[in-house]
Amino acid sequence: MPDVEIKPQRYKDERPAEYFDQYHARVRAGEPEAKVYEPVRIATVMHALITFRARAIGAERVPGGPLILAPNHASFMDHFFAAAFIRRRVQFMAKSQLFAGGPATWIFTHGGVFPVRRGHQDEEAFISAFEILARGGAIGMYCEGGRSRNGQVADKARPGIGRLALESGAPVVPVAILGSHQVRNWKRLRFPRVTVSYGEPVRFEPDPDPSRERQQQVADYILGLISERHDELVGLGHRGAMRAARRRRA
Repeated sequence: MPDVEIKPQRYKDERPAEYFDQYHARVRAGEPEAKVYEPVRIATVMHALITFRARAIGAERVPGGPLILAPNHASFMDHFFAAAFIRRRVQFMAKSQLFAGGPATWIFTHGGVFPVRRGHQDEEAFISAFEILARGGAIGMYCEGGRSRNGQVADKARPGIGRLALESGAPVVPVAILGSHQVRNWKRLRFPRVTVSYGEPVRFEPDPDPSRERQQQVADYILGLISERHDELVGLGHRGAMRAARRRRA
């Protein structure tokens, strides 16, 4: 049976930039609110562990201090899978279409998520990201710029993560998530197993004004690390990857 189709992605948000000022102001003001973040974290972690039998490899590699968490992206659940196994409040840069008002938007903004305006050069998203890193926070950012429809990692990265890593000097942890592209099959009562693998942090020499070419070079390097980890998970399978991790710890 084929996977459930995901809706076509809209790549341009026509709302004015000023509409998103309220959301940036909140995340720049301080840490995510514990009364929102922690209950959502507990609920989504339990959902990940029970429904999708999610397991993690290498979570101990994630350091404290300023951090960029860089997972591959194949599901709306990747935010939760990537952050579920580390004791850090991760603030994700998310597509602006998610900020449409209502209870979900309230949870996102009070829980530390901030928008990047799709289809535009959104400097405000980077200002928010740099502010979070400057106070020692953790940013979640996808290299690929959109969800994979087949679970495969993209061949080329978007340069934004390269810029963020170079201008901030913050370490980047590549994260490979296997199986999340099939999460949408819950509509058919099919719940895939998910495995999350955290790589060693990498750091780049800070550059306050990196060229576009250098940004792309670093972004592609980060994506290559993610792809290597993902390929390893695919080759070993969920159970094989966990067995291999246990042998390395022994």
